[in-house]
Amino acid sequence: MATSTYTVTGMTCGHCVGSVQKEIGKIDGVTSVDVDLSTGLVTVESGTPLTAADVVAAVDEAGYEVAV
Repeated sequence: MATSTYTVTGMTCGHCVGSVQKEIGKIDGVTSVDVDLSTGLVTVESGTPLTAADVVAAVDEAGYEVAV
């Protein structure tokens, strides 16, 4: 099991959280996505390590950005 944490900017409501969770959840191997709206922290658990590029692309698809 691999765990990664990212900071996502631009989220303002529960709909934003759901969009980010949905897109990241589509990545092969993802088992859990926890989004903390107040801090912007997104914790992703997966069966195998994920590439940051896959997560960044999923967050972008949801309409938000990963802080670098």
